[in-house]
Amino acid sequence: MSQKLIIGASLGNCVHVAGIYRFLMLAEEHGYRSIFLGPAVPVSKIVEAISKHRPDRVIVGYRLSEEAAQSLFKELRNALEENQLLGSFPLILSCTPALRKIAEEVEIFDYIFTGGESMDEILESIVHRKKLAPEEKYPSSLPERIQAKKPFPLLRHHFGLPTVEETIAGAKAISEARVIDVISLGPDQNAQEFFFQPEKMQEEVKGAGGVPLRKKEDLIQIYQATRRGNFPLLRCYSGTNHLVEWAHLLKETINIAWGAVPLTWYSLLDGRSQRPLLEAIRENQAAMKAYASLGIPLEVNEAHQWSLRDAPDSVAVASFYLAAYNAKKAGAHHYIAQYMLNTPAGITARADLAKMLAKKELIAELADENFTIFTQTRGGLAHFSSDFNLSKGQLAASTALGLFLKPDIIHVVGFCEAVHLAHPEEVIESGQIVNGVLKDLLLGCPQVDKDPFIQEQKERIKEEARLLLSAIKNLGDKKEDPLSSPEIIAQAVKVGLLDAPHLAGNPEARGEVKTRIIGGMVRVVDSEGNPLSEKERLSGLGF
Repeated sequence: MSQKLIIGASLGNCVHVAGIYRFLMLAEEHGYRSIFLGPAVPVSKIVEAISKHRPDRVIVGYRLSEEAAQSLFKELRNALEENQLLGSFPLILSCTPALRKIAEEVEIFDYIFTGGESMDEILESIVHRKKLAPEEKYPSSLPERIQAKKPFPLLRHHFGLPTVEETIAGAKAISEARVIDVISLGPDQNAQEFFFQPEKMQEEVKGAGGVPLRKKEDLIQIYQATRRGNFPLLRCYSGTNHLVEWAHLLKETINIAWGAVPLTWYSLLDGRSQRPLLEAIRENQAAMKAYASLGIPLEVNEAHQWSLRDAPDSVAVASFYLAAYNAKKAGAHHYIAQYMLNTPAGITARADLAKMLAKKELIAELADENFTIFTQTRGGLAHFSSDFNLSKGQLAASTALGLFLKPDIIHVVGFCEAVHLAHPEEVIESGQIVNGVLKDLLLGCPQVDKDPFIQEQKERIKEEARLLLSAIKNLGDKKEDPLSSPEIIAQAVKVGLLDAPHLAGNPEARGEVKTRIIGGMVRVVDSEGNPLSEKERLSGLGF
């Protein structure tokens, strides 16, 4: 099959070509060969090139006066008709908003872009021969949706307001804006813990932290509200109790895009549930198997919980591997690896990237034809400022840093979430901030990950994580798989192999490790504040 061809030029006396050129670059990302005719190209030259090369698509640009535009657009129409070319390919126009009405009246342009279009609309003009029905344009499964939007990542955002009615109305508005691809429902703590035991709910805190889901119909109504706009995928917190029941409920009601389950958390370890650690691990693993058996992709949100509690980088990376390992062991075929940047607050960008690249390279060893790994990046909520002007800059910065990990999904943390739950307009604005970063940086992003410091620290952290994983394996015996054994994982926490300073006094953990941010990285230190290697830490624990 011959390669698809696209021709681009600025019309008449217009010399503005930046938008046209970027569009051609994007088309090349989707398999096109491009011919750029340049600025200020006469209509006759454009039609001559079309007649000669017979392109699959043509994009022209004009950003000057309305009077001249009207004349040029009519001249282009007449020339295409005379040469029997009109309608034989999609014709795309890039212009100013003031010229849209004039362009529409000429009736030759299949797509008219004025600068405010979503990525979906832009990609549609490149990928498809004609405008598609929503069910064709917006696939309902995560792997297909990721593929359909490439090279742009999907945008995901948490959403859940204090009433079901507000959440339904907000979900409609977000869907119609066509900015967010995945709406992540955030139930209130009552629902997360006691949806299946409503008699235990404390109604005085109804709506605290999210939407007060109380019955199956609430989820169905929210899902129906999103069947418009860009038909976003939906997902939801996995619950902190009855995780298996939650998995089946969410598949049935919102066709959940992927399940997110911890390995050791939502237990007495963090207080979000009263489940003892060993019981929580067993139930979490059962939930992983439930999602896998339903054919639902899986995320195991484990590592950032350790980093939020100032765990050393070695623990963060080793637990990241444990999470992916257990997802694969549970039978998941598609795994979403979430990289939470800026966590804990105070680490430096290049140290953060070194740790994240260590995570990514370590779990890449698990990938095979039956286990596909998708990369999801996000900013760390704890580092966001309560000053919205500052937090908008932080959202853009964390998005830019995450691009070095080549994300398939960006979990957009709303600029307001350090202060309050995001309202629909704030969800949309946060998504547009991220889209602005993507437009400027996604294609041709510099390879700063080749920085010698990043490479050196990445290798050090990987080696320390391997030492820690080996120590965990040594807790077991040859008859079992220690990295997926609930008893061994619980023991690893109890004896301090997996440990964090914030767990001091916790009955389920050792809680004795001390860490400091040194050189931008979270390092283990001794009682006098001197850094220790992971080998020295493990030796102190008797390993």
